[in-house]
Amino acid sequence: MRVLLTSFALASHYNCLVPLGWALTAAGHEVRVASQPSLTDAITASGLVAVPVGTDPELEEVREQPGAAMGPPRVHEDRDEPVTWEQALDFDTVIAPLLLAATNNTEMVDELVRFARSWRPDLVIWEPFTLAGAIAAEACGAVHVRALWGLDVLGSARRTFLELRAQQPKAHWEDPVGEWLTLTLARYGRPFTEEAVTGRLTIDTTMPASLRLPVGVPIVGMRTLPYNGRSVQPDWLAEPPSRPRVCFTLGGTGADFLHDWALSPAELVRAASELDIEVVATLDAEQRAGLGEVPDNVRIVDFVPMNLLMPTCAAVVHHGGAGTFSAALLNGVPQLMIANTWDPPVKAKRLAAIGAGAYIPPPRLDPRGFRDTLAALVHEPGPRAAAERLRQEMLAEPTPAELVPRLERLVAEHRAGAPAQEPALAEGALR
Repeated sequence: MRVLLTSFALASHYNCLVPLGWALTAAGHEVRVASQPSLTDAITASGLVAVPVGTDPELEEVREQPGAAMGPPRVHEDRDEPVTWEQALDFDTVIAPLLLAATNNTEMVDELVRFARSWRPDLVIWEPFTLAGAIAAEACGAVHVRALWGLDVLGSARRTFLELRAQQPKAHWEDPVGEWLTLTLARYGRPFTEEAVTGRLTIDTTMPASLRLPVGVPIVGMRTLPYNGRSVQPDWLAEPPSRPRVCFTLGGTGADFLHDWALSPAELVRAASELDIEVVATLDAEQRAGLGEVPDNVRIVDFVPMNLLMPTCAAVVHHGGAGTFSAALLNGVPQLMIANTWDPPVKAKRLAAIGAGAYIPPPRLDPRGFRDTLAALVHEPGPRAAAERLRQEMLAEPTPAELVPRLERLVAEHRAGAPAQEPALAEGALR
């Protein structure tokens, strides 16, 4: 069968699709990866075939719009009180133009649909922000699947929105996300259904079942297989650490969300260095300059693959990025998360609740509290035992290769129920 993977142009979102692409290719299927042009190098570096479509999203311009300066909106699970209709509507009103329409810009969607109708994939797999994948699948008659790289906060938000909207007078049944999808699908002669929001099936590539949100959609788990792009093992990593090793990293995108941190990354590394541990910190030049003289037990690196570093670590300090989070889960490493946006605060709270990690909101950082929390994760047995339970739960999930037959059956079922001909296109739609 032919399989089209798609992600908007952000490597940290694309990376969750790579192991599925490898598994499908190894099983003999044709695989293509479509994204905006700036992701082409990342796609080809992963060994898969890139299909550049449209233009890159103008994310910097989006961030400058009113309401966008402080990052994505607060997700519902990050609230202590029940979500109101007004909050659910506000959330959708923000994400429809500033997230979904921006990352799935018109040029990208048009060219993706054009390619899908020409190449005719049997299956489209898309990461949760790239609803262009669902639109292209609907436009060419393929079955489509979401691949999650974190908590399903968008699926959960949709479920909450529909439940609360049903309680409102029909005169106030606004639906910003549904309206955007309806207008977009109409360009290609297709009606909107809820399947365009969540896919026929959802694959969770990073979360064991005990950490997932109850969204109420068909879902299968997958054993996470951390992928970090081109990787070279440094010589020093071959030597076992002489004392507990702690990774400190903000990942590839974490530095964008430091606006409310009470302490800088350099100050946190300095505080961690006061413990009897080895710190491996990934800091850029600006963050490194704030550190001053590097303590003897601190190693500063520009980049180190998490899948290589994490097996040697006693704990990890990070902002909640998907790659670091899943690599720590797979290796049973306790996590101290300093999280302030999207799903990381929710992941951190859920991890802390079962004892496998700790959560410090960035505005509440102080050197002593940070140092004491990290020391407990490194030296007390409880966090390591809880993290090991999550590791075993993750190892029980099917591998990407073991998921291929499930996807093959899904395509076969779709073909059996699909109409014999593609419906006529709407006037003016792409051909």
